[in-house]
Amino acid sequence: MSPVLNVHEFGPADGAPVLMLHGITGHGARFKRLAEEHLYDYHVIAPDLRGHGMSTNLPPWTLEQHAADLLTVLDSLKVTGLPVVGHCFGGAAAIHLARLAPQRVTKLILLDPSIGLDPKFALETMAPWPHVFPTIEKAGEWQRNEWAGISLRDVEEELHENFMQISGRWLPKYSHSAVCTAWSEMCRAAQLPPPATRTLLVCAPKAGIVRPAFVQACQVTMRENLDLAEMDCGHMMYLERPAETADLIAGFIEG
Repeated sequence: MSPVLNVHEFGPADGAPVLMLHGITGHGARFKRLAEEHLYDYHVIAPDLRGHGMSTNLPPWTLEQHAADLLTVLDSLKVTGLPVVGHCFGGAAAIHLARLAPQRVTKLILLDPSIGLDPKFALETMAPWPHVFPTIEKAGEWQRNEWAGISLRDVEEELHENFMQISGRWLPKYSHSAVCTAWSEMCRAAQLPPPATRTLLVCAPKAGIVRPAFVQACQVTMRENLDLAEMDCGHMMYLERPAETADLIAGFIEG
């Protein structure tokens, strides 16, 4: 296993491998239902990114460091090349991995990627201080509000996987410092996927995350190597619309 990243694995060991990268404040286990109920023929590799889940909290938390961490995961699992799915901040990390080691990424699937964000939007959206709750019930109320439109089963799983109790208080497992840095990283000038890497860009217009300038830059640079799709849902598309998301992923990988 990677010395710094905790890695979740789902599906048959002999299935075609797919790397899935979670978004800001997330963890690899968020892909469990997508993997086990919809992409069950694949071997899904879903690490907790640095500063998230059960992985190390040690800085730096730059996109370059995340890409290097992910390459270490692939090396430790002896995976030479595979499709990479990235959601939100995981989409930015996926692009940096593809640029660092293009021969290791056979295809890119970017699910509402957060890259090249408007700094004002980031400042207004990010949490200025850590979320801390007196009880797990209060944490659940907050999570249900954050994930309106997502099943209660997923909310309960999130409480189990991504919250911990410290000194009688409940708080998420991610490092707040790492998350603040991630917001800053997402405001950097957008890096584009390598032009030769087949890429599927899936946007959720309702969420307002993916900027038109990023889409246009990808179209101009990648031409026939870029496929575009839209989903009528919120930012957490793979939780809100798991079957539709899985169909897009599998269809692109196998196409």
